Amino acid sequence: MATPYHVVDAAQFTVAELNDLFISADEMEELVLRNGVTDTLANRVMVILFYQPSTRTRLSFEAAMSRLGGHYISTENALHFSSHAKGESLEDAIQTVACYGDVVVLRYHKEGGAKRAARVSPVPLINAGDGPGEHPTQALLDMYTIRKQFGNIDNLGIALVGDLKHSRTIHSLAYLLASYPVRKIYLVSPESVTMPRALLEHLWQCGVVVEESRQLVDVAEDVEVIYTTRLQQEYFDEPELYQATQGQYILTDEVMQLLPQEAIILHPLPRNEEIPYKVDHDSRARYFQQVRNGLYMRMALLERVLLGVD
Repeated sequence: MATPYHVVDAAQFTVAELNDLFISADEMEELVLRNGVTDTLANRVMVILFYQPSTRTRLSFEAAMSRLGGHYISTENALHFSSHAKGESLEDAIQTVACYGDVVVLRYHKEGGAKRAARVSPVPLINAGDGPGEHPTQALLDMYTIRKQFGNIDNLGIALVGDLKHSRTIHSLAYLLASYPVRKIYLVSPESVTMPRALLEHLWQCGVVVEESRQLVDVAEDVEVIYTTRLQQEYFDEPELYQATQGQYILTDEVMQLLPQEAIILHPLPRNEEIPYKVDHDSRARYFQQVRNGLYMRMALLERVLLGVD
């Protein structure tokens, strides 16, 4: 039996593979706009096993599979409503649910869960987020959104903003950006939640120009992309630290005035107070377009892992 194609982390993708996925996602957009659905994955079944809450990722995968003509079965709170509550290991759970489908989409509450699952899964496994580790499919749609806006990803100034320590979306996006000749990556965060050292060293090794900053207003004028995230309270052991850092990186009027008109604002959502609702009406806001792009990218990814189509 052929080795299944797993999607575990962002660094596994080459630039050529990314470009193929971008092209495929463009084709999926055309397909959806023209026909709505296809039968490419007819008679295929996707199993969604989520140990953490999700709105966009889970529904996006469900919609992607449905529009490709396939089927899905899912549990959205496996931490409490699966045999995990009875002490079942992740490894046993994966080998069980793999019996019911052709691909497993896993969200796990602890870092490293996707790698553990991929070691034992007899069918393709897709990491839909593992604790504060990675979220590669979000990073794929983020890169796709940037590419659609600018035509390419080269020579851009990009600010990664917020909880850089715990944000799995930022971790995966940084790994993908490291494969491109971006002009500069600004890492904007409180000192208590800076980028993990190993990832920072990876960026340096790849020749990426990195500048750390504590104030978004200091870098806004020099970027084409602001990628901001919420402060993730669920990963803070000390409530006092969360309260001390909450609300430090809001897109204020001053930031918006400094940000170039051709720039874009991205956010993986859900948001808290870091993006005021009035920003939604600004032409630079692209976070709901990200959501739409996620459908096309996940359609492309499902087709690739199940059919081997680039």
